[in-house]
Amino acid sequence: MPLPLAPALCGCIASPIVESRAWVKGRNFPADRPLINVSQAAPVAAPPEGLRRAMADAILTQTSAHLYGPVLGNDPLREALAARVSRIYGAKVGAANIAVTAGCNMAFCATIASLAAPGDEVILPCPWYFNHAMWLDMAGIVTRPLETGDDLLPDPEEAAALIGPRTRAIVLVTPNNPCGVEYPPALLAAFRDLCRARGIALIVDETYRDFMSGEGRPHDLLADPDWDGTVIQLYSFSKAYRLTGHRVGAIAAAPGQISEIEKFLDTMVICVSQPGQIGALWGLENLDGWLEGERQEILARRAAVEAAMDRLPGWRLRGIGAYFAYLEHPFAMDSAELCRAMVEEAAVLALPGSFFGPAGRERGTRELRIAFANLDAAGIGTLAERLAALPFPLATTGASG
Repeated sequence: MPLPLAPALCGCIASPIVESRAWVKGRNFPADRPLINVSQAAPVAAPPEGLRRAMADAILTQTSAHLYGPVLGNDPLREALAARVSRIYGAKVGAANIAVTAGCNMAFCATIASLAAPGDEVILPCPWYFNHAMWLDMAGIVTRPLETGDDLLPDPEEAAALIGPRTRAIVLVTPNNPCGVEYPPALLAAFRDLCRARGIALIVDETYRDFMSGEGRPHDLLADPDWDGTVIQLYSFSKAYRLTGHRVGAIAAAPGQISEIEKFLDTMVICVSQPGQIGALWGLENLDGWLEGERQEILARRAAVEAAMDRLPGWRLRGIGAYFAYLEHPFAMDSAELCRAMVEEAAVLALPGSFFGPAGRERGTRELRIAFANLDAAGIGTLAERLAALPFPLATTGASG
């Protein structure tokens, strides 16, 4: 007889990444038509050689690279990140505001653990990043979906209507995952003002901030002298320096909250991987020029996707930015069915919009996400050709708004 399992965990959806990988498991794709995998936003290349050498040298020569470190992260990394955040945002951020985490997913989990208890509520704009909703479900916290407009931006007034006595936070992701859209500074400020007035947290996940299309400061939230009374910023080194397998993320928040988060991190991981932190610090100190080159390459690929979509009949580009394009498809079928069929018909692995919202969300049946960052211009062209050749019947009605 099997053991009884935790209802909250069993009631959570299966990982969309794990589920989608099952669609291609055991399949063989010919060399002249290889799989185009646009399902996951993760660099597939190794970090720059200098960063790898710094990590390798530390592993070979530094005993501390193999030992427990401070729960909140190594002091040099916390100090360097605080200085970087202060410079980018015109802010006063110190090491006491920083916690280093085992990836940005853990940054989110630790932040939520410091704010909410089972039965409390958190507002997530929809389409949402599925791991955020999954953690809330596992923790017994109620997710309040905030539907976005046709521009995929959330409305602060609609958010205000969702706030109740047990609401603890609103979560925004910019540049957005899954939609790619960049939230305008004025919109972020409006959400900050709403959260401050209502006494709740504004969590801003900026995993993809290094690939924004604009120059200069992404927003003014941290330039506010009292920013850490409302705003919590999440960040990831994974995308910036190709450190996905080393799991290094960060939280910027009030020192008192960081002290509470320390309890969570001590229990969950004790400390973040030393080699990963060494690589992240080396990146902060040495890779500004290289990272700008990476940003320009992503912007070039974004332009290639936009051009390809202009030539793709029936498809609609809903949002684009950083690593993602969010599309509306023209077919008379559910997006989950479509994405499974695309593996067979087009050797393309993408994620359906139904993965990015609550069960039964109608708009998700028409949408899918393309993570294009690992495709060069030629690969983007091939992807568009395969999508154009899909042999499925078209929907009888026009694209939804």
